[in-house]
Amino acid sequence: MATRRDFVTKTAKAACFLPFGTIPLHNLKSFYPDSTLDINIFSKHLQFLDYKTTGEMAAEMGFSGVDLTVRPDGHVLPELVKTDLPKAIEAIKASGTKCKMITTSIESIDNVLDVDILKAASLEQIEYYRTNWFKYHENSSMPDSLLIYQNEVKKLGNLNEELGLIGCYQNHAGVSVGASYWEIQKILETVNPAYFGTQYDIRHAMVEGGYSWENGLELLHSKIKVIVLKDFKWDKVNGKWEAINVPIGEGMVDFTKYFKLLKHYQLKPPVSLHLEYDLGGAEKGNREISVDKKVVFDAMKRDLKKVQQLWKEA
Repeated sequence: MATRRDFVTKTAKAACFLPFGTIPLHNLKSFYPDSTLDINIFSKHLQFLDYKTTGEMAAEMGFSGVDLTVRPDGHVLPELVKTDLPKAIEAIKASGTKCKMITTSIESIDNVLDVDILKAASLEQIEYYRTNWFKYHENSSMPDSLLIYQNEVKKLGNLNEELGLIGCYQNHAGVSVGASYWEIQKILETVNPAYFGTQYDIRHAMVEGGYSWENGLELLHSKIKVIVLKDFKWDKVNGKWEAINVPIGEGMVDFTKYFKLLKHYQLKPPVSLHLEYDLGGAEKGNREISVDKKVVFDAMKRDLKKVQQLWKEA
């Protein structure tokens, strides 16, 4: 009988043989007879709902699944993962949708809670998980810190192989490890790519990469397991330039070019949709929000519809 580990291995090996860079962009639509993306709603923005209602609303709004937060202040708390993750998955599935990815604070196999989360996720047939963001060590050089995290990622990958999971590290704007695509490349250098890759975030890539984001995508495309979608624009706040989050299609992310390039690389990874713009606290993961729930749900449906439209047209 095939195991989850066998499935993960075969899928990754098959992906390695895809002929990248040989297909004209205008001929790519024939490779995608299904014109929709597999879009999962990030449950951070639904933490004012219980497990059952989260699943029900995800299904009602048209999402293919839920990217469940399993971290401090998340839908499932790490210390309760053994009891609460099964409850959450059962409730979500019973509501007519699925949960194949989780967002965590995992950093090391030396952390008992981190291992508990991975084991619980494996038992619940979760396919993907996102780790925490690594911080540079104050007493180590930046290159040495990257080597330390490279080793942590390698060990996580080894455990993922045993459990049939795929780990993901998100590129994220700022000063943590992974703002630069070269940092991502370095920490993934020695891990088995079948069991650990990147959760590629185009919003953060464009904030940090400016015009060079295409280079970052070219460098990392073979390591992409999941993608995050959201949008932003630069604006002044109290006289200071800041990256302001906005609804999909209203900002500076060039989704047309991005989606064309994903198709160029023959990539159609599962999506985690994030809504980081003002939604009465839902954007921050608040348990209580200051707007009517319908405001949040309508925003989610608009962004979902826009993403599918942009993908189809690319």
